[in-house]
Amino acid sequence: MLQSPQGGVNTGHLVGYARISTDDQEAQLQHDALTGAGCARIFTDKASGKNTDRPELAAVLDYVRPGDTLCVWKLDRFARSLIDLVNMVDVLAARGVGFRVLTGALASIDPNAPDGRLMLQVVGAMAEFERSLIKDRTRAGLDAARAQGRTGGRPAVMDADKLAAAKARRAKGESATAVAKALGVSRATLYRALADVGSPPGR
Repeated sequence: MLQSPQGGVNTGHLVGYARISTDDQEAQLQHDALTGAGCARIFTDKASGKNTDRPELAAVLDYVRPGDTLCVWKLDRFARSLIDLVNMVDVLAARGVGFRVLTGALASIDPNAPDGRLMLQVVGAMAEFERSLIKDRTRAGLDAARAQGRTGGRPAVMDADKLAAAKARRAKGESATAVAKALGVSRATLYRALADVGSPPGR
């Protein structure tokens, strides 16, 4: 039996929500789990977690009715932040809609009950704290690198030696395709590098 936000027996429906990026395997995994949990209907967004434009999330929130339970595979498939999560769960609870997470930290916990809500906030706060630590470590690493005269990010594909070789080969009349192949870069990369130094890329 499903539990309603008020603690009684929920006679409504399980409605699933999934969010994927471009991984078809992950999409199937979420759909299989939601279907196995009893969701007769699943709304699926194809967007990153930072993308605020999630039309299917808006659709499922509009679709659920009092007595229903909104079901997600994992917490991060549903909310983008702790504040976002708590606000949406509060809105669902106020409408008499339950919320269920199938896997992860809040699996089998009712976030509408006092102890479940506490766990919800603790887990969310820990996730926020971890993200903050990662950002702080990354920033500190970049600051240390800059102090030593180094910059962060990926190394340039076209370094000074390759650029000099490219200009010399082009001056001898070699095609851009041949030069790019010899240097192990794409033609687009070669074109950009030559354009940056004011050298005509040619063909």
